[in-house]
Amino acid sequence: MKRRSALGSLALLLAAPQIVRGATILAVRVWPADEYTRVTIESDSVLTTRHALLANPNRLSIDIDGLELSPELKELVGKVRPDDPFIAGVRVGQFQPRVVRLVLDLKQPVAPQLFTLAPVAAYQHRLVFDLKPVVEPDPLLALIRDKAVAEAGAPAGAGAAAGGGATNSDRAASEMRDALGEFIGRVDRQKAPSPGASGVPGAPATAAAKPPVPEALQRKVDRLIIVALDPGHGGEDPGAIGPTGLREKDVVLSVALKLRDRINATPGMRAMLTRDGDYFVPLQDRVRKARRVQADLFVSIHADAFVRPEARGASVFALSERGATSTMARLMADKENAADAIGGVNVKAKDRSIMRALLDMSTTAQIKDSLKIGQEVLGRLGRVGRLHKPRVEQAGFAVLKAPDIPSILVETAFISNPGEEAKLRDPAYREDLVEALHDGIRRYFAKNPPLARNRAL
Repeated sequence: MKRRSALGSLALLLAAPQIVRGATILAVRVWPADEYTRVTIESDSVLTTRHALLANPNRLSIDIDGLELSPELKELVGKVRPDDPFIAGVRVGQFQPRVVRLVLDLKQPVAPQLFTLAPVAAYQHRLVFDLKPVVEPDPLLALIRDKAVAEAGAPAGAGAAAGGGATNSDRAASEMRDALGEFIGRVDRQKAPSPGASGVPGAPATAAAKPPVPEALQRKVDRLIIVALDPGHGGEDPGAIGPTGLREKDVVLSVALKLRDRINATPGMRAMLTRDGDYFVPLQDRVRKARRVQADLFVSIHADAFVRPEARGASVFALSERGATSTMARLMADKENAADAIGGVNVKAKDRSIMRALLDMSTTAQIKDSLKIGQEVLGRLGRVGRLHKPRVEQAGFAVLKAPDIPSILVETAFISNPGEEAKLRDPAYREDLVEALHDGIRRYFAKNPPLARNRAL
C-alpha cells in the first residue's frame, strides 16, 4: 500500500512541470506602419490577457496569464524601431507568479484592438495587438494634399505642415479638402498638355514605336484620374514563396511603389496604395480604401504560385458573376481569398452586414469595364514576357468586388517557377512590368475617359 502511494506521488511530481508549464512563446513580431502598428506573440497554446489603456503618459498595459518571463518575450524590447509611429518603447516583466506584464509606451493616443488567432498555415496560436490611431486619416485629403504640394513645387514638409491640423476635426478636414481641390482645379485648367511621341501625356520620347493613342481620345481625360494600387499580402502574410525564398509580398510591393511613381508623374493621374510598407491589410479594407478616395480603377498586384513548378506566365483576372472561367482561376481566387486568415483579421471588429452588402453589390457594368482594362493590361504584359492564358480570366476574388470601381487582379509571374522567380528578382524585369502596367492603364483611360465626379478635384 505504501509502495503504491509512493508511486502515485512520484507520478504527480513528474507530471507537475507539464501541468504548470503553460504556454511556450515561439516568436514575437512587430509590424510598424503609419496606418497602424501590429504586435504579434506566437505561442503553442492560447494566451489569456487583460489590458488597460492609461494616460499621462500614454501607455498600454497587458497582463498575460500562465506565463513565465522567457528570452523570447524579452526580445520584444529590441524589436521596436525608433521610427515606429505608435510605440516609443516596451517594458516586459514578471508581474506576478505566472503572469507576465507588457507595457507599451505610446507616442500618441491609440484605439487598441487585442484578439487571438487560431493556428493556420505555418503559424500556431497568435495573440495580436493592433495599435490604431484614434482618428483615422482621410486618404482622399492626403492624396489631394500631396498632389497640390507636388504641383506647387513646395518642399515635402510644407504639405505635412499644411495638413497637420486637418485631422483635428471633420470641419477642418473638409475645409482643407475644399481649398486644395480649388487649387488643383486651377492648376489643371492652366496646364497645357505635354504629350510624348506616342500622343499620350507623360509618355517618353523614346516610345515612338509604340502604337499611338488617338489624341482626340486623350483630350477627353479632363480631370484627375485616381488609381488604387493594391500590393497583395504583407506583414504576417508573406504570400507565395519562391524556390530560393523570394517572398511575394516583397516583390509586389516593389512593383507597386515604382508604378505609383510612374502614375504620379503622369499629368492628370494620381495613385493611392492600399499599403506602402510591410504590414497586413484585410481584403475588405483594401476595397474600402479604394472607395474612400473614389478611385477610377483598382489594380491588385500578385505573383502566382502553383503546385507544379513548370507553371509559368502572367495572368489578369476580373470578377465573375457565374463562377470561375477555369480551374486555375478558381484555385487562384481560393488562395487569394484565404489571405485574411493568414494575415490575421479581428473578426469581432468587422461589421458583417456591411461587409456582406459590399461583397454582394458587384454589377454587370463593373465587370464589363474590368474586362476592358484587363485586356489592355494583358496585351502590354504579353510584350514583356509569356502569358499564362491569352485572355482575361474571371473568378470570385473578394478584393475585386467594389461595386462601382473597375477592378483587376494581375498575377505578374509564377514565383514558384525557378526561372520566373529569377526574373522577379531582376530590377530591370520589374521595371518592364511597371512599364507594361502603366501603359495598359493609360491606354484604357485614353479610350474610356471617366465620368466627372460629384466633387471638384
